Amino acid sequence: MELSERFRGYLPVVLDLETGGFDHQANPILQLACCFLQMQDDRLLIKSQVSWDVEPVAGLVVEPASLKVTGIDLEDHARHAMEEAAVLREFFSMVRAEMKTSGCHRAIIVAHNAAFDQGFLHTACARQAIKRNPFHPFTTLDTATLGALAYGHTVLREACRRADIDFSEARAHGAAYDADRTAELFCHIVNTWDFQTAWLDSASAEDY
Repeated sequence: MELSERFRGYLPVVLDLETGGFDHQANPILQLACCFLQMQDDRLLIKSQVSWDVEPVAGLVVEPASLKVTGIDLEDHARHAMEEAAVLREFFSMVRAEMKTSGCHRAIIVAHNAAFDQGFLHTACARQAIKRNPFHPFTTLDTATLGALAYGHTVLREACRRADIDFSEARAHGAAYDADRTAELFCHIVNTWDFQTAWLDSASAEDY
């Protein structure tokens, strides 16, 4: 089965943002990471990962409490942060290239507590006057919800542990690591769900 067939023409892109607070209007994006996925022998797997450090937009507020949680040092010379507009354009260009390769007509965000990441992404696009956002405008695939369904827990760390996926507290709250763990969790849930039986049963019921 092709990736486009598994998700009815949507390209699932695993996204994680680290931000300067919880308010997508007032706080900036500080890190953006994504994982692209692929189908191989009818199993969903991580294909590649990309991440960016983002220069906080002037005038937005970076909460010290957020920096304490993420461990981001805005003065670190090794950060090599890019401007928000450049990051978004590069990210969206990669998403469109993956859509073309996989034969998908639109991308869909996969994230843990996806509404949070989607809200920040939409606000950043509006702020940078980027109108060609390749993602579905409101639908997402949320691993917090899927984790509750599959493992009885909404917290990423605990859902991963219940799925026997390694999770490091020391590396958590970095966009690259969290995107990778979210992608592993999403793939694990998709791969363990007997979707063919479920769909065939549904189709058989409709025949009657």
